[in-house]
Amino acid sequence: MAGRKSCKYTEQLQAVMDKTKKDIILIGGGGHCKSCIEVLESTNKYNIIGILDLPSELGKKVMDYEVIGNDDDYEKFKTQGCSFLITAGQIKSAKLRKQIFDQLVELGADIATVIADSSRVSKYATIGRGTILMHNSFVNAGVEIGENCIINTGAVVEHDVKVEQHSHISTTAVINGDCRVGEEVFIGSGSCISNGIVIGDQVVIGAGSTVTNNITAAGIFVGSPAKKI
Repeated sequence: MAGRKSCKYTEQLQAVMDKTKKDIILIGGGGHCKSCIEVLESTNKYNIIGILDLPSELGKKVMDYEVIGNDDDYEKFKTQGCSFLITAGQIKSAKLRKQIFDQLVELGADIATVIADSSRVSKYATIGRGTILMHNSFVNAGVEIGENCIINTGAVVEHDVKVEQHSHISTTAVINGDCRVGEEVFIGSGSCISNGIVIGDQVVIGAGSTVTNNITAAGIFVGSPAKKI
Protein backbone atom coordinates (compact mmCIF):
# COMPACT_ATOMS: atom_id res chain seq x y z
CA MET A 1 0.00 0.00 0.00
CA ALA A 2 2.77 2.42 0.97
CA GLY A 3 4.53 1.69 -2.31
CA ARG A 4 1.41 2.56 -4.35
CA LYS A 5 0.95 5.84 -2.43
CA SER A 6 4.58 6.77 -3.03
CA CYS A 7 4.24 6.00 -6.73
CA LYS A 8 1.07 8.11 -6.98
CA TYR A 9 2.77 11.03 -5.20
CA THR A 10 5.74 10.81 -7.59
CA GLU A 11 3.40 10.88 -10.59
CA GLN A 12 1.56 13.92 -9.20
CA LEU A 13 4.84 15.73 -8.53
CA GLN A 14 6.02 14.99 -12.07
CA ALA A 15 2.76 16.33 -13.49
CA VAL A 16 3.22 19.58 -11.55
CA MET A 17 6.81 19.87 -12.78
CA ASP A 18 5.76 19.24 -16.39
CA LYS A 19 3.27 22.12 -16.20
CA THR A 20 6.09 24.52 -15.26
CA LYS A 21 8.19 23.50 -18.27
CA LYS A 22 8.23 25.62 -21.41
CA ASP A 23 6.96 24.06 -24.64
CA ILE A 24 9.66 24.30 -27.27
CA ILE A 25 9.94 23.62 -30.99
CA LEU A 26 13.28 22.67 -32.53
CA ILE A 27 14.20 23.84 -36.03
CA GLY A 28 16.52 21.49 -37.91
CA GLY A 29 16.71 17.74 -37.44
CA GLY A 30 20.34 16.85 -38.17
CA GLY A 31 23.24 15.81 -35.96
CA HIS A 32 23.40 19.09 -34.05
CA CYS A 33 19.74 18.63 -33.16
CA LYS A 34 20.62 15.40 -31.32
CA SER A 35 23.19 17.26 -29.20
CA CYS A 36 20.68 20.03 -28.49
CA ILE A 37 18.08 17.50 -27.37
CA GLU A 38 20.58 16.04 -24.92
CA VAL A 39 21.22 19.51 -23.48
CA LEU A 40 17.52 20.43 -23.34
CA GLU A 41 16.65 17.22 -21.52
CA SER A 42 19.46 17.86 -19.02
CA THR A 43 17.95 21.20 -17.98
CA ASN A 44 14.53 19.71 -17.11
CA LYS A 45 13.00 23.05 -18.15
CA TYR A 46 11.46 22.25 -21.54
CA ASN A 47 8.83 20.07 -23.14
CA ILE A 48 10.09 19.30 -26.62
CA ILE A 49 6.92 19.36 -28.73
CA GLY A 50 8.62 18.33 -31.96
CA ILE A 51 10.97 19.30 -34.77
CA LEU A 52 10.49 21.40 -37.90
CA ASP A 53 12.51 20.36 -40.94
CA LEU A 54 12.17 19.86 -44.69
CA PRO A 55 8.75 18.59 -45.88
CA SER A 56 10.46 15.36 -47.00
CA GLU A 57 11.38 14.64 -43.35
CA LEU A 58 7.81 14.85 -42.03
CA GLY A 59 6.98 11.96 -39.68
CA LYS A 60 10.58 10.90 -39.18
CA LYS A 61 12.04 10.79 -35.69
CA VAL A 62 15.17 12.27 -34.19
CA MET A 63 15.76 10.24 -31.06
CA ASP A 64 12.38 10.35 -29.27
CA TYR A 65 10.99 13.38 -31.12
CA GLU A 66 9.06 13.56 -34.37
CA VAL A 67 9.37 15.97 -37.28
CA ILE A 68 5.94 17.60 -37.13
CA GLY A 69 6.21 20.38 -39.69
CA ASN A 70 8.39 22.76 -41.69
CA ASP A 71 9.17 26.46 -41.88
CA ASP A 72 5.59 27.23 -42.92
CA ASP A 73 4.55 26.34 -39.36
CA TYR A 74 6.46 28.95 -37.36
CA GLU A 75 3.40 31.17 -36.96
CA LYS A 76 1.17 28.26 -35.89
CA PHE A 77 3.44 27.18 -33.06
CA LYS A 78 4.16 30.75 -32.02
CA THR A 79 0.39 31.27 -31.65
CA GLN A 80 0.28 28.14 -29.47
CA GLY A 81 2.76 29.77 -27.09
CA CYS A 82 5.79 27.68 -27.98
CA SER A 83 9.37 28.86 -27.73
CA PHE A 84 11.84 28.01 -30.49
CA LEU A 85 15.44 26.84 -30.65
CA ILE A 86 17.40 26.71 -33.89
CA THR A 87 19.00 23.28 -33.98
CA ALA A 88 20.40 23.42 -37.50
CA GLY A 89 24.18 23.15 -37.35
CA GLN A 90 26.83 25.61 -38.48
CA ILE A 91 30.32 24.90 -39.81
CA LYS A 92 31.37 26.81 -42.91
CA SER A 93 28.47 29.24 -43.01
CA ALA A 94 25.96 30.77 -40.63
CA LYS A 95 23.60 31.60 -43.50
CA LEU A 96 20.85 29.10 -42.66
CA ARG A 97 20.84 29.73 -38.91
CA LYS A 98 20.85 33.49 -39.48
CA GLN A 99 17.98 33.25 -41.97
CA ILE A 100 15.84 31.22 -39.56
CA PHE A 101 16.67 33.54 -36.66
CA ASP A 102 15.66 36.62 -38.66
CA GLN A 103 12.36 34.96 -39.61
CA LEU A 104 11.59 34.19 -35.96
CA VAL A 105 12.47 37.73 -34.89
CA GLU A 106 10.21 39.17 -37.58
CA LEU A 107 7.36 37.02 -36.27
CA GLY A 108 7.96 38.17 -32.72
CA ALA A 109 8.56 34.57 -31.63
CA ASP A 110 10.10 33.64 -28.29
CA ILE A 111 13.60 32.30 -28.97
CA ALA A 112 15.03 30.28 -26.10
CA THR A 113 18.47 30.65 -24.53
CA VAL A 114 19.57 27.20 -23.36
CA ILE A 115 22.35 26.38 -20.90
CA ALA A 116 23.33 22.77 -20.17
CA ASP A 117 23.19 21.69 -16.55
CA SER A 118 26.89 20.75 -16.74
CA SER A 119 28.11 24.07 -18.16
CA ARG A 120 29.61 26.76 -15.94
CA VAL A 121 28.62 30.37 -16.59
CA SER A 122 29.82 33.32 -14.54
CA LYS A 123 27.09 35.50 -13.07
CA TYR A 124 29.07 38.38 -14.59
CA ALA A 125 28.64 37.06 -18.15
CA THR A 126 25.79 37.85 -20.56
CA ILE A 127 24.32 35.35 -23.01
CA GLY A 128 22.16 36.43 -25.98
CA ARG A 129 18.82 34.92 -26.93
CA GLY A 130 18.85 31.87 -29.13
CA THR A 131 22.31 30.84 -27.90
CA ILE A 132 22.98 27.35 -26.58
CA LEU A 133 25.76 26.38 -24.20
CA MET A 134 26.52 22.69 -24.54
CA HIS A 135 27.78 20.27 -21.89
CA ASN A 136 30.93 21.15 -19.93
CA SER A 137 31.37 24.52 -21.62
CA PHE A 138 32.86 27.29 -19.49
CA VAL A 139 32.06 31.00 -19.79
CA ASN A 140 34.04 33.28 -17.50
CA ALA A 141 33.45 36.72 -15.99
CA GLY A 142 32.94 39.71 -18.25
CA VAL A 143 32.08 37.61 -21.31
CA GLU A 144 29.44 38.84 -23.77
CA ILE A 145 28.00 36.24 -26.12
CA GLY A 146 25.63 37.47 -28.80
CA GLU A 147 22.40 36.07 -30.18
CA ASN A 148 22.02 32.74 -31.95
CA CYS A 149 25.46 31.38 -31.03
CA ILE A 150 26.65 27.86 -30.31
CA ILE A 151 29.16 27.34 -27.50
CA ASN A 152 29.80 23.68 -28.03
CA THR A 153 30.83 20.80 -25.78
CA GLY A 154 33.85 21.55 -23.63
CA ALA A 155 34.54 24.98 -25.14
CA VAL A 156 36.22 27.59 -22.94
CA VAL A 157 35.44 31.30 -23.30
CA GLU A 158 37.72 33.21 -20.96
CA HIS A 159 37.32 36.55 -19.19
CA ASP A 160 36.18 39.66 -21.06
CA VAL A 161 35.75 37.94 -24.43
CA LYS A 162 33.08 39.26 -26.78
CA VAL A 163 31.49 36.85 -29.27
CA GLU A 164 29.19 38.49 -31.79
CA GLN A 165 25.91 37.01 -33.07
CA HIS A 166 25.56 33.88 -35.22
CA SER A 167 28.96 32.47 -34.26
CA HIS A 168 29.94 28.92 -33.33
CA ILE A 169 32.72 28.08 -30.88
CA SER A 170 33.18 24.37 -31.52
CA THR A 171 34.07 21.47 -29.26
CA THR A 172 36.98 22.03 -26.82
CA ALA A 173 38.03 25.28 -28.52
CA VAL A 174 39.66 27.84 -26.21
CA ILE A 175 39.09 31.58 -26.59
CA ASN A 176 41.54 33.28 -24.24
CA GLY A 177 40.91 36.51 -22.36
CA ASP A 178 40.08 39.87 -23.98
CA CYS A 179 39.46 38.41 -27.48
CA ARG A 180 36.88 39.77 -29.90
CA VAL A 181 35.13 37.29 -32.20
CA GLY A 182 33.03 38.78 -35.00
CA GLU A 183 29.67 37.83 -36.50
CA GLU A 184 29.08 34.53 -38.32
CA VAL A 185 32.44 33.09 -37.21
CA PHE A 186 33.27 29.40 -36.84
CA ILE A 187 36.08 28.38 -34.48
CA GLY A 188 36.93 24.71 -35.14
CA SER A 189 37.32 21.93 -32.60
CA GLY A 190 40.41 22.09 -30.42
CA SER A 191 41.51 25.49 -31.70
CA CYS A 192 43.20 28.03 -29.45
CA ILE A 193 42.82 31.78 -29.82
CA SER A 194 45.60 33.66 -28.03
CA ASN A 195 44.90 36.43 -25.52
CA GLY A 196 43.61 39.71 -26.91
CA ILE A 197 43.12 38.54 -30.52
CA VAL A 198 40.52 40.19 -32.77
CA ILE A 199 38.75 38.01 -35.36
CA GLY A 200 36.60 39.72 -37.96
CA ASP A 201 33.26 38.69 -39.42
CA GLN A 202 32.66 35.51 -41.46
CA VAL A 203 35.96 33.87 -40.55
CA VAL A 204 36.39 30.08 -40.36
CA ILE A 205 39.19 28.73 -38.15
CA GLY A 206 40.05 25.11 -38.94
CA ALA A 207 40.13 22.42 -36.26
CA GLY A 208 43.26 22.33 -34.14
CA SER A 209 44.53 25.72 -35.29
CA THR A 210 46.31 28.32 -33.18
CA VAL A 211 45.54 31.98 -33.81
CA THR A 212 48.28 34.34 -32.63
CA ASN A 213 47.58 37.36 -34.85
CA ASN A 214 44.47 39.42 -35.56
CA ILE A 215 42.35 38.29 -38.53
CA THR A 216 40.47 41.10 -40.24
CA ALA A 217 39.52 39.57 -43.63
CA ALA A 218 36.84 36.92 -44.13
CA GLY A 219 38.08 33.49 -45.17
CA ILE A 220 39.30 30.10 -43.99
CA PHE A 221 42.38 29.96 -41.75
CA VAL A 222 44.19 26.80 -40.65
CA GLY A 223 47.40 25.73 -38.96
CA SER A 224 49.64 26.80 -36.11
CA PRO A 225 49.94 29.69 -36.50
CA ALA A 226 46.75 29.94 -38.55
CA LYS A 227 47.13 31.14 -42.13
CA LYS A 228 44.59 31.83 -44.84
CA ILE A 229 44.03 29.13 -47.45
